[in-house]
Amino acid sequence: MTTTLKSKLQDDLNAAIKERDELRSSTLRLTLTAITKEEVAGTEKRELSDDEVLKVITREAKKRREAADAFAQGGRAEQAEREKAEGEVLATYLPKQLSDDELNVIVAEAVEEAKAAGAEGPRAMGAVMKIVNPKVAGLAEGGRVAAAVKKLLQGQG
Repeated sequence: MTTTLKSKLQDDLNAAIKERDELRSSTLRLTLTAITKEEVAGTEKRELSDDEVLKVITREAKKRREAADAFAQGGRAEQAEREKAEGEVLATYLPKQLSDDELNVIVAEAVEEAKAAGAEGPRAMGAVMKIVNPKVAGLAEGGRVAAAVKKLLQGQG
């Protein structure tokens, strides 16, 4: 049987507990709790697929980044560092994010594709996003993608 991402998280949690790695164990525990919550959220309990588990991890990592920013702006450097460190623990389970250059290439191709389909100006944003999103799913955050698309469309407007 292949190891699922969820069971890898559980194995890593057990290892972190044994190693007394408080940061990793608490981060993984919270993430596994979020996964379990997702599994019982519907009408019936179900096992999440690895893709769904990745979505939960991505969401948790995003929460950590946002909290780190909020703490940093509030002058609470210690909490900000903690949130950032937790985010880094989670990042190790996510696919490597696209670099800005890689993202821009994909966005540029999508802009050309959308233009070929007749989409122009600010209205092209939606058309381009529809093309880009499936290609970058899980590899780049929505806000980053939207910013890259907007920048490219404005540059050509």
